[in-house]
Amino acid sequence: MKAVLCTAYSSIEDLRIEEIPSLQPDSDEVIIEVKACGLNFPDTLIIQGKYQFKPELPFSPGGEIAGIIAKVGNNVTNFKVGDRVMYGSVYGGFAEEVKAKASEVFKMPAMLDFVTGASSMLTYGTSYHALVNRARIQKGETLLVLGAAGGVGTAAIQIAKALGVTIIAAASTSEKLAFCHENGADYLINYTTEDLKVKVKEITKGKGVDVIYDPVGDAYTEQALRAIAWKGRYLVVGFAAGEIPKIPLNLALLKGCEIVGVFWGAFVQREPKRNAENLQTIMQWFAQGKLESKIHGKYALEDVKEAMLAMVNQEVKGKIVLIPS
Repeated sequence: MKAVLCTAYSSIEDLRIEEIPSLQPDSDEVIIEVKACGLNFPDTLIIQGKYQFKPELPFSPGGEIAGIIAKVGNNVTNFKVGDRVMYGSVYGGFAEEVKAKASEVFKMPAMLDFVTGASSMLTYGTSYHALVNRARIQKGETLLVLGAAGGVGTAAIQIAKALGVTIIAAASTSEKLAFCHENGADYLINYTTEDLKVKVKEITKGKGVDVIYDPVGDAYTEQALRAIAWKGRYLVVGFAAGEIPKIPLNLALLKGCEIVGVFWGAFVQREPKRNAENLQTIMQWFAQGKLESKIHGKYALEDVKEAMLAMVNQEVKGKIVLIPS
């Protein structure tokens, strides 16, 4: 089979496309023929050895997978060859096949195509977990989304809209903000040309925002935290801007707020039943038209470097999906 391989923790330019032996399942595993795999910012970190988890080399990046069951292990009874499935992993998806524990695979609803399936599990799973489980966001509250045009930001806006939340989208260009407005954001802030704290306070009439969704980090974190409301919740989702910020803890004291970590991958491993319940709700919302995957572009495996560079250069609005065949 064909696979994108990372053979050393290095740069995007060092990724290779190689033919490797077809995979075989252990007794409790399945082999998925990958039809589509979402590209996410952590994929650009994991190949450099900068992610929380370092796979054994060589490996294929990519962890948001949709495809068809190609082989089943001897003890697997809940899947059969030909089943359409979704699978969330840390790595392995930028290939024609991926191996997975059957207990971690989900049947894909009939109304979803493979591209939507591969662009909904990690991004929508992360954002739902963040807003519902971690922030306990309520109808009528106000949400600030940083990096609002990216994959998880796009999902956060749609989920918040479905929950009846007022949404302030912050992004780096007018083009991205127009995309956020089309996606359902109520207010827009360009944080490269406007003062984030001042603008948020203006929009909320001095109250501040109830929940902040931050997959960006760097210099924007403290600005946003200074605009949080009393008893607000600050969701630490990631650090796409590169620098992990150091937060003055006196702000948490003064605001009476919570700084809440969001690590969907660990949540999946530690609370699989709750994650399955979340995904069931997400799939229902897709069926009801409350959620809609926004695709920036589809790329072949051979174009993985181009796709990753678009992600690193912050050109992406919505999701990038790789199509192995």
